[in-house]
Amino acid sequence: MPPRRAPVARRAPVARRAPSARTANNPARNASTTTDAPMSAAAINQLIETRVAEALANQEQLRNSGVNGDGSQNSRSGTERPTRTPRECTFKDFLNCHPLNFKGTEGVVVLSQWFEKMESVFHISNCAPENQVKFATCTFIGNALTWWNSHKKAVTQDVAYAMDWKALKKMMTVKYCPRGEIKKLEIELWNLKVKGTDIPSYTLRFQELALMCGRMFPRESDEVEKYVSELPDMIRGNVMSYQPQTMEEVIEFANDKIDQKLIDISERQAEQKRKMEYNAGNNQG
Repeated sequence: MPPRRAPVARRAPVARRAPSARTANNPARNASTTTDAPMSAAAINQLIETRVAEALANQEQLRNSGVNGDGSQNSRSGTERPTRTPRECTFKDFLNCHPLNFKGTEGVVVLSQWFEKMESVFHISNCAPENQVKFATCTFIGNALTWWNSHKKAVTQDVAYAMDWKALKKMMTVKYCPRGEIKKLEIELWNLKVKGTDIPSYTLRFQELALMCGRMFPRESDEVEKYVSELPDMIRGNVMSYQPQTMEEVIEFANDKIDQKLIDISERQAEQKRKMEYNAGNNQG
């Protein structure tokens, strides 16, 4: 009699893990992770709506907290965005603004232009006050460089570079603007007038002279009064009635008025020419 086969043990059924709370509460997410069957159109739409709702909720939370997506503070929360601290100006930054060289032999007007250009370079390059004299004197060449080296030797380099920009300007003015030269410029400024209607040329020369003849105008109102007094008769009354308080105001207004006057004159001349041509045509007919 053949032996009996041992009974085959049945495997116990594998218990399925209960879905997590997050998955159970989100049918769309549950559907997206199921591989038994393809997602239906309804499940796809539900998934899209859920993701959009989450994104909107997150954006609203950021907005209410006053924090922008880049981590900076929103102005609506009452806190301003953090501002960057300007980078310190280096000598290379200074040179990239193309400052003028100064020889010391070009005369008073060139010195005044050098002053103006240098102050513009200071502003553009964000040059620190403690570096202004050091950087500016690096543009000296020729006679000016010899004079500056002698000054440094006399007072020591540390003392020379410790002075501020205004002190250097005053020292250079005394050196390169002799009293006799200043007197000549003051006489020229006093007699300066507009040639025809050339306001730009008059303004440029007036500003150059006024820069070197500062003692003639203790107040800006004195400079404005002198500027207006030599304007052409056709606009002087208009400018005076405008009562400008600064040189910037009076220069802008004077240029606008002279342009308007010239346009009016040109239009009247054109109208007269048309009338003459019209009358000539009628006479020939």
